[in-house]
Amino acid sequence: MSSGTAGLRERKKRRMYQAVSDTAIGLFLEKGFDAVSVAEVAAAAEISKPTLFRYFPSKEDLVLHRFADHETEAARVVEEGRAAGRSAIDALREHFLDGLRRDDPVTGLNEHPAVLAFQRLLYGTPSLVARLHGYLERSEAALAEALAEPLGDQLDARLAAGQITAVRRILAEENVRRIMEGERAADVRRDAVAAAERAFAQLAAGFPGLA
Repeated sequence: MSSGTAGLRERKKRRMYQAVSDTAIGLFLEKGFDAVSVAEVAAAAEISKPTLFRYFPSKEDLVLHRFADHETEAARVVEEGRAAGRSAIDALREHFLDGLRRDDPVTGLNEHPAVLAFQRLLYGTPSLVARLHGYLERSEAALAEALAEPLGDQLDARLAAGQITAVRRILAEENVRRIMEGERAADVRRDAVAAAERAFAQLAAGFPGLA
């Protein structure tokens, strides 16, 4: 099989994942997560139920697919920063600040109605919140692996990854909370940037080997 053919198949597979996930999320937003069956999603996506489960092992994965590209993001940022001669904390700090500048939904600083509706679906559904913890654990594990080299100790890497993951999550959750309560993203931005600067400075002080 040529690399071109393999690449085409991979792109088609990704489009299928995205299309099915988008269909499912549209139904969940319209009717509620618990009110929509997997069979209903499969019918709307025009695929069989067994085919759907080949793509998505669980109903919750239909929603969390939107996080798939972000699962190893922190680890990639650290590795790319290292290649460019930057410290892990500096690379992660600038990445988060850049996300705030771009209103990246992952930072929580986004007031688009579709993004807010998705946030309500995610954080308002207990089974999705539980599944999200699994995503965070995998993200943390990938980050710990990336931090093991500069720290030289697996336990220190795990401790650092845990704290960095918690900082990124809490910063995003605070932004989401304020916007959900009616504040404009433009009004939250200054505080969000200041909070991120302060949090990453604390991480740098706590883990000088990563600063």
